Amino acid sequence: VEVKIEVVIPEKERSKEEMSPNGKASPLIYKVNGTARHYHLEEHPIASNPYHIPKDVVEASVCHVKDLENGQMREVDLGCGKALLIKEGGEFHAVGHKCPHYGAPLVKGVLSKGRVRCPWHGACFNISTGDIEDFPGLDSLPRFQVKIEKEKVYIRASKQALQTQRRTKMMAKCISLSNYNLSSTNVLIIGAGAAGLVCAETLRQEGFSDRIVVCTMDRHLPYDRPKLSKSMDSHPEQIALRPKEFFRTYDIEVLTEMPVAAVDIKNKTAVFKDGFKMEYNKLLVATGNTPKALSCKGKEVENVFNIRTPEDANRVVKLATSKNVVIVGASFLGMEVAAYLAERAHSVSLVELEEVPFKKSFGERVGRAVMKMFESNRVKFYMQTEVSELREQEGKLKEVVLKSGKVLRADVCVVGVGAVPATGFLKQSGINIDSKGFIVVNKMMQTNIPGVFAAGDAVTFPLALRNNKKVNVPHWQMAHMHGRIAALNMLAHGMEISTVPYLWTAMFGKSIRYAGHGEGFDDVVIQGDLDELKFVAFYTK
Repeated sequence: VEVKIEVVIPEKERSKEEMSPNGKASPLIYKVNGTARHYHLEEHPIASNPYHIPKDVVEASVCHVKDLENGQMREVDLGCGKALLIKEGGEFHAVGHKCPHYGAPLVKGVLSKGRVRCPWHGACFNISTGDIEDFPGLDSLPRFQVKIEKEKVYIRASKQALQTQRRTKMMAKCISLSNYNLSSTNVLIIGAGAAGLVCAETLRQEGFSDRIVVCTMDRHLPYDRPKLSKSMDSHPEQIALRPKEFFRTYDIEVLTEMPVAAVDIKNKTAVFKDGFKMEYNKLLVATGNTPKALSCKGKEVENVFNIRTPEDANRVVKLATSKNVVIVGASFLGMEVAAYLAERAHSVSLVELEEVPFKKSFGERVGRAVMKMFESNRVKFYMQTEVSELREQEGKLKEVVLKSGKVLRADVCVVGVGAVPATGFLKQSGINIDSKGFIVVNKMMQTNIPGVFAAGDAVTFPLALRNNKKVNVPHWQMAHMHGRIAALNMLAHGMEISTVPYLWTAMFGKSIRYAGHGEGFDDVVIQGDLDELKFVAFYTK
């Protein structure tokens, strides 16, 4: 028996906590597949007249039933906002028309098998429920009522949903938080990136109502890390993934500037750098990467940066404006920073060991085409060489000396020469780590230790589309999915990961979107025009 219950709560009511007489929020407990789940649902009277349209709801006729063929989508205007009308399998569906991630128009996306996929970054939504089923992004789409009357299609929608174009899934809250011992938690999440945040949110969405603690070495709440190199003057609050109130509302405790120094698997305890200890029942390690530093002479000179925090990115923009910038490493980070600073700096020079940028990821031909675009935007390349010395004047960077003998003027230097997994604190823990420092997990994000999961850039996992080859995929989208799979398996759902990896990069108004895992390709088939940068490349073996 499938029971579908929809609870529509007006926004102003949602903020009011319904309390039971004893002052504690009273959870609603229901059973799913035999497991009890706790939900805090505010009670609201159901409208007695189903035909009465409330003030904050709009209903409009949007088209004739024959206007849309099966498999077609159309953006329709309801007067106070737009919706995406979809026809599939003879049925009409209506959802939000913008992707909640960065606002892409979903009408330009792809409709397939009951899902619409965003044209920009590949997030995927169920057309019947609006739920997000592939990432990036945290929110789902609002879903609107559709009715057919006299061959006309009508949509009924709340005005607020039309304006916000996003819906946060209903979440449980923590029951009786005041009873907890400070030094113990049910779930401890180490790392507050996409994987850590999605794990915490998924647990709450699934009705988990025990204590969740997220700890991070960062001084900020979780933020949109890809923007550090794509939009470098963003302030922390502009790129926060969730506002402060969100964490309070759903009882997700975030401990900032609290790095973990060791994990004691036997006693299920995390030891923090300041000596504080916390016991856990389930653990997620999602610590990501640590950028590699230069090992050359003068590496401690001032104004040399790894872009690790919003403060780093902001400082680089300030120092680089109308000055000389040297970027070491034609990595995604290095290239995005070069593109961002090209218009602002006096000069941008890029130093790289390979002969073309992105050679390992995109192959030589695509790499060369991208390089050409950069050169036409005043970025100068110094290829097949590396830095031998950083020279200073009064403690501050003045010149970058290359092994080729070339000396570059430099007021600021950004280092993007790759990263290593931030797993050093696990060395003695007994958690299985490979020779490169990656945590080894199975398809359920489980490590070799029961109750210990790992996710994000610091793991290798079996990739379904490459015959379960163990791979490391340090993409923003993949970190979201890892966090979700880990949470579902903490709750014993037995869910395996089967996502297609997806990454994007944006430079000079062009974006490169990459789907799949092309490691080890030996041929590149190109369709379209590489010189015009309007092409599709297939990586084959």
